[in-house]
Amino acid sequence: MGVFIAIIIILLWAANLISALLFQQLSFSNGWMYLQIAIQTWLYTGLFITAHDAMHRTVSSSATVNKAFGSLCTFLFAGLWYPTLYTKHQLHHKHAGTADDPDYKTGKQHFFGWWYSFLKQYVTVWQIITMAVLFNILMLWFDQWSLILFWVIPSILATFQLFYFGTYLPHKMPHTPEMEPYKSRTLKPNHLIALLTCYFFGYHYEHHHSPQTPWWQLYRIKNSSIQR
Repeated sequence: MGVFIAIIIILLWAANLISALLFQQLSFSNGWMYLQIAIQTWLYTGLFITAHDAMHRTVSSSATVNKAFGSLCTFLFAGLWYPTLYTKHQLHHKHAGTADDPDYKTGKQHFFGWWYSFLKQYVTVWQIITMAVLFNILMLWFDQWSLILFWVIPSILATFQLFYFGTYLPHKMPHTPEMEPYKSRTLKPNHLIALLTCYFFGYHYEHHHSPQTPWWQLYRIKNSSIQR
């Protein structure tokens, strides 16, 4: 099931992107254009969530298949290098909400400052060069502004979505007793909102409690009323 869901997300991402690049009318008065950008942002988030599941080996029972899906999804997301993300994500789970957590910011936790330090952990010169080369290659077939609106901007917006619901809200100070031992809080159980905001990763305490649970089953962990 994990492989099937991963393939569906990748295909939907590709289909929506190609449809937007080929057929969407670029106009500030075109409401469908904004809707397609929003959908593409959500699907970009799905790519990263799929890669995240691969890091926990919940896409497939095969380590090779997990690595393949993780590498593909991180590359499609923004030319990211999967082995680096994998290593740092293991540290995040081991040292969540501490100075040893690469995703965590100590001191003043202003949203944009934390987001910037979060990106610095993963963005590299080689990634920027890769994306620049891809952008120029894609301009051989697609309009420049279409690429910016439907390929570049949704990817950037998805980083905000992932960071806000997957790191900032769950782990920001103050840390209260009910957040222990993972220093993580969780959203209230509205499954539709949780799905639309970040593929159930607002149920973040549950994810840290059961990292072997894939994203599409996290709502079941939430429903189980974990004792804290």
